[in-house]
Amino acid sequence: MKKKVNVFISFIVITALLLTGCSGAGDDHNESAESPGDASGKKVKLTALITKHPLTKPLAEMEWLQKVEEAAGVEIEWQEITADWGQKKGTMLASGDTPDLFIGPNVITDADFAQFQGLFQDLSGMLDQAPNVQTMFNEKPDTKVIATQSDGKIYGLPKYQRFWPASASRQFINQQWLDNLGLGMPTTWDELYEVLVAFKEKDANGNGKPNDEIPMDWPGGIGGYFNPAVLLGSMGITLTDGSGQGYFVEDGQVKNFLTDDRYKTMVLFLNKLYKAGLINPEVFTHDYTKYQSIARGEGDTAKVGFTWGWVASDRFGEQLAPQYASMPQLKASADYNGKLSWSYDYYSLNYGPNHIVMSAKTKNKEAAMRFINELYAPEVGMQVLFGSIGPNIKDNGDGTYAVLPPADAKMDPGTWKWTSTMADNGAFYIPDSLKLTLGTDMQEVLGQSEPLEPALEVDPDKDVFPGMFIKYSTIDNNTMSLNNTNVMNLAESSFAKWVTKGGVEAEWDSYIKESQKAGLKQNLEIMQKYYDDYMNQN
Repeated sequence: MKKKVNVFISFIVITALLLTGCSGAGDDHNESAESPGDASGKKVKLTALITKHPLTKPLAEMEWLQKVEEAAGVEIEWQEITADWGQKKGTMLASGDTPDLFIGPNVITDADFAQFQGLFQDLSGMLDQAPNVQTMFNEKPDTKVIATQSDGKIYGLPKYQRFWPASASRQFINQQWLDNLGLGMPTTWDELYEVLVAFKEKDANGNGKPNDEIPMDWPGGIGGYFNPAVLLGSMGITLTDGSGQGYFVEDGQVKNFLTDDRYKTMVLFLNKLYKAGLINPEVFTHDYTKYQSIARGEGDTAKVGFTWGWVASDRFGEQLAPQYASMPQLKASADYNGKLSWSYDYYSLNYGPNHIVMSAKTKNKEAAMRFINELYAPEVGMQVLFGSIGPNIKDNGDGTYAVLPPADAKMDPGTWKWTSTMADNGAFYIPDSLKLTLGTDMQEVLGQSEPLEPALEVDPDKDVFPGMFIKYSTIDNNTMSLNNTNVMNLAESSFAKWVTKGGVEAEWDSYIKESQKAGLKQNLEIMQKYYDDYMNQN
């Protein structure tokens, strides 16, 4: 992870790409006139598992993927997983009955490599068979750091997608509802409370139906993207990559917000909102698809007042998106004078660990490596992310490309991308030299990120935990994995109870003790040691 990174660099670079494209295309795609195959020329049969978005169409319908399989001389039997991979994975790995390849975001984790030694193929000595991967490592050395275990072995290959901004989450409020009720945009938690009460009680969407508005919503749980954990930044906590397990860095110290007094303050605020009927009562039971559909309302009638998402068009749909405004970070109180922060997600958005992993039991490893090499070709990478050349991407014929708008004018570009291809879940490399004009959704996300820029002025040396760049020993990986399971089981159940029923103040001290007993204290000690070692080396 590069030191002294200023978040605004990413905005400037991406904006330049959007306006002008970048110069100097490279093409490392080695596609032979005849597909390679086995010795007899027949396609080699492989099996592969992918964790994909529920919206994503069957892989057999992806034109680019069929061409990649053809170029690699393979025929892949796919297992497509859209839910409950975490539960299914444990059973599969324990049985040892694995497919040849796994594809997906951290589909197999470093902790899995540590726990199931011998089950996954070390690729470090096979990279001469994947020149496109070598190019990625050479051009983006951080990708090799992410891929390489502490013992020098490489079990999983990362992705690099280059275009994404510094944070996954933006904070949205229905500006039309504010205007309808003569309200200003809130700047503090108390002001937000008053606005949400007005949304609930005063027919903010103007359809004449009382109480059909949902003042606040999120996809349940605590931590991760599109989640109220970002409100911890109202009290100075900088999340990293959504801080799904609560870990963050503050002034060089590794901490966990799940046992921080500022987290208790936030939980008390959310409970106040819930008791007032201002939070979707299904917040802890609905799935992401339901969460999305509710926010898209009914025609021109919006249903959700305040929430978090990627961009307005993706969160609310093209028809309702113009009603919403992206907000700056809120202050926890009017008299708060400390720094405001947010979630710094640049590395997890543009890089990703272990997006493709090979089983050690794969019979034809050479064929599997041919397929991996084809996936990492530059012009393939953009299709993995945005869809096939033709329906999704225009080839301008001069070495430049452009992401096309959705074929269905009523569909937003983000939804179309997830429908059309593996998207962010794929394994790929998009070099900085590739000339690609992005779609309107990516231009939208840059504009909607501007209100958060002051909260994203972070110092990676002091404020950002370099999670994917740190490689733990097998013993420490196993220890931390077990501890995190215990800690999160306690945290998730406690959070849901405290938000919906209260009790955080009475139970806080015993909860802290239980968290430490579950392994949080041990994890923080381990992580601090590795963090200090990493920072001393960089």
